[in-house]
Amino acid sequence: SFIGEESVAAGEGSILTDNPTWIIDPIDGTTNFVHRFPFVAVSIGFVVNKKIEFGIVYSCIEDKMYTARKGKGAFCNGQRLQVSGQEDITKSLLVTELGSNRDPEAIKIILSNMERLLSIPIHG
Repeated sequence: SFIGEESVAAGEGSILTDNPTWIIDPIDGTTNFVHRFPFVAVSIGFVVNKKIEFGIVYSCIEDKMYTARKGKGAFCNGQRLQVSGQEDITKSLLVTELGSNRDPEAIKIILSNMERLLSIPIHG
């Protein structure tokens, strides 16, 4: 099976089944692309039995290929990635994205989440 982000965004329905399924977003960061902001990627995932098996993200402008496979780790241009060992959120940097949904109910939820994040004494 095949699920494309652009067709789903255009209103086409999609159902994730147990069948092997490719999930593809050919312009991940469409808004960035439209505004010439240099964070755009091609994202591809492969799912079997509704569980991700592997994913590939190619950051076009940076020429970086991110890959990950279930149980095998994640890599950037072939170099293994790992999360930091930091367990204290007050010594962390949080990054968030507001999304493009401007529905009033969605905005309420987003702002509520942001308020909770901003009340944590983080580095930034």
